Amino acid sequence: MAEKNMNRWECPCGYIYDPAEGDAENNILVGTSFDDLPDDWTCPKCGAEKEFFEELRD
Repeated sequence: MAEKNMNRWECPCGYIYDPAEGDAENNILVGTSFDDLPDDWTCPKCGAEKEFFEELRD
């Protein structure tokens, strides 16, 4: 089984999606990788689509 990418992703507005935190406001469970977010998920801060996020490498 392939390992999930659990890196954090940053929106141009500065919001950071962290799989360790999920997105409770949008019913995204803790442990949900960025790749597993629904296609229509958007930044809860500014509404940007996933395509505008940049991966943060730890």
